[in-house]
Amino acid sequence: MSQPSVNSETPEQPSTNDLAADRTELAKYRSRAAADRTLMAWIRTCLSLIGFGFGIPTIVRTIENTHLSHKLNPVRFSVIVGLSFIGTGMLGMVLGLREHRQLLKQIQSDRYTYETSHSAEIVGVALLVIGLVSFLGVVIRAMNF
Repeated sequence: MSQPSVNSETPEQPSTNDLAADRTELAKYRSRAAADRTLMAWIRTCLSLIGFGFGIPTIVRTIENTHLSHKLNPVRFSVIVGLSFIGTGMLGMVLGLREHRQLLKQIQSDRYTYETSHSAEIVGVALLVIGLVSFLGVVIRAMNF
């Protein structure tokens, strides 16, 4: 029997190590893409908070101009709440950018280690405090009428 002829133009099959390295790089690419999507979610959330911060005083000033509020000065309170939303949005943006940068460094390292981030919890607590202060402000205002 004759030996089958070997075509010299056939590409060489990649080794197991090469395939594993390719899979690792693809996994890193997917992780980077997920990190970018997370950063975009942070940006959308923070822009919404900043928009709320600008919108609240505008709404209250409009109500003030219609003379629906006689005894209180809701404009000052609404400006404080609005600035709180803007500040929380800016804080969230800083925390989101920091978290994104740290995650990209972790992905680029040879050995990935998961580290817990508390950025979303910090923004959540800040929003809870703003909501509580706003709620108390509305209740106190309602009790004065």
